[in-house]
Amino acid sequence: MDASELQPVTDFIKGLVPFGTLSDLTLERCCKSLSIGYYSKASGFVPLDPAHPQLYIVRSGAFEVRDKNGELLDRLGEGDYFGFPSLLSGEDASNRVAILEDGLVYHLPPDMFDLLRLESREFDRFFNRAFAKRLRHQGRFKAKDLTTTSRITSLMSRTPLTIDLNTSVAEASRLMRKARVSSVLVIDNNKLVGILTDKDLRNRVLAENLNGDLPVHQAMTCNPVVIESNSLVFEAMLSMSAHNIHHLPVLDNGQATGIVTSTDILRGQSSQPLLLIGEIERQNDIASLIQVSKQIPLLLQNLISADARAEEIGRVLTSVTDALTRRLIVLNQQILGEAPMAFCWLAFGSQGRQDQAACSDQDNGLLLAHEPDDAAAGYFEALSRAVCKGLDECGYVYCPGDIMAQNPKWRMSLQRWQQVFDKWVNTPEPKALMHASIFFDMRSVYGPKSLFDSLQDSVLSKTKDNDIFLAGLTGNSLTSTPPLGFFRKFVLERDGSEVKGIDLKHKGNALINDIARVYALSAGIKEVNTAKRIRALMEQNIINRKDALNLADAHEFIAHMRLSNQGLQYTQSLPITNYLMPQSVSSLIRHQLRDAFKVVHDGQVGLKLKMMRNF
Repeated sequence: MDASELQPVTDFIKGLVPFGTLSDLTLERCCKSLSIGYYSKASGFVPLDPAHPQLYIVRSGAFEVRDKNGELLDRLGEGDYFGFPSLLSGEDASNRVAILEDGLVYHLPPDMFDLLRLESREFDRFFNRAFAKRLRHQGRFKAKDLTTTSRITSLMSRTPLTIDLNTSVAEASRLMRKARVSSVLVIDNNKLVGILTDKDLRNRVLAENLNGDLPVHQAMTCNPVVIESNSLVFEAMLSMSAHNIHHLPVLDNGQATGIVTSTDILRGQSSQPLLLIGEIERQNDIASLIQVSKQIPLLLQNLISADARAEEIGRVLTSVTDALTRRLIVLNQQILGEAPMAFCWLAFGSQGRQDQAACSDQDNGLLLAHEPDDAAAGYFEALSRAVCKGLDECGYVYCPGDIMAQNPKWRMSLQRWQQVFDKWVNTPEPKALMHASIFFDMRSVYGPKSLFDSLQDSVLSKTKDNDIFLAGLTGNSLTSTPPLGFFRKFVLERDGSEVKGIDLKHKGNALINDIARVYALSAGIKEVNTAKRIRALMEQNIINRKDALNLADAHEFIAHMRLSNQGLQYTQSLPITNYLMPQSVSSLIRHQLRDAFKVVHDGQVGLKLKMMRNF
């Protein structure tokens, strides 16, 4: 390539970490050695030649790195690299690189790669750290005492036995015996309508002295409890325990693709999170419940040490909080007596989103089936005060803003909750918009699902396509921005003369939560977990695939850094905070943080353009 062609390549390469550390002469030699490849999405995968390993530098397009089992290891865009593990290890490439979008890629030959490693310590260190990170990613979730942070796909049967609903129970029994299974899924028009288990055959056929000609649909369990294919083993165990069942059909995009049984799970090792929840559920007094809760910080440290994903750590910790809350409700009802009406205990904020970390406070409320009389009001005041007090003693401190069920302002009937949300949506004043960041991320922890659904459905019907409310909510979410200044330097939080560092929670994850919330409310999406909201938004083409994946990755990376930093603070007996000092991490991590914050900035710009275009 001549000088005119070389200059834009050099300008691009020089702007990448770690090439920017090279001398001008070395950089020129490096760029002259590059070749260019074009990869079309129609090709499916980048053809990696084991005989000719090289460093691939993405100039444009989008790619995914997956291992031999198809598990996602990395997503790549402009300025990212692949191919370096083979160059560093000398082993043939075992991963595959899928082409998501057509792209141009620069190829750096192995001899030049080796020369750059010899000449630049920073260059060598960068790729060794990147290689170590890739290895850690491949080794995640394998800590033997934390097997339940694995996906159920690692345990489930992928070819479940299925039958038509009009098949006889005799034929179903023969098929089950032949396949050596204890259940069969019942399908009607490609839709799961029921499950027939050994227990159903015993209780509904043999015990009733019915003959084998009985059609399956008269003996099966209709509308069985199911679980999504991307769920954790931990969540499957919780669901089985909660519903007293031993078989869970697994759905993928609404279709039954597998089944996981209690036997499948027992083949794995015992789970520390589930053992802790089991302990919580066995406690018969509040004092012993408080004692058990002291194990939660150690659980968090074990999850961090296992390098589990931040999304999964949040779900595990929140499941423990949910279990504590439910047990406190049950124990206090044993003292106060049965509730005078149906009610739901509502979790807001981080507990609602299932992304709790260290130092979480309480955000909760009480939803009552109807307006209480004086006696009922007294009962629920006593119950909510006792539960909030118990949570505080278990380490979940009282909410500084008093957003708790013990505050009568947040203990209301369904009709009054609906009126409050209606007022917030229809007259989006600053205080109402501030409340939106907490109250619109709500989930029921205890109580009838139908009661909570009535509230959530009512709320979403008011927010969907409500331009004025959504514009106000967007404007409120843009009052805070990622901590990047000129030349992409970090803007540090200060408290007087003290430098606190980068606020990873409020200047990072909270901003992504805001973006996902506004889009989800605009589309009437029921999910409240941020990662699930982003996936739903991508599936409905509300956010394009590339932006959604970038946003999800940024959310995970910033949350992972926050948890890792808190783990370090804990081991060093320092106060647990959301602040990270940039100089405490490597240049590679700082580079990745800047990229993540740039994604947040771009996400805010896109949200503003879409939601405030008419204002």
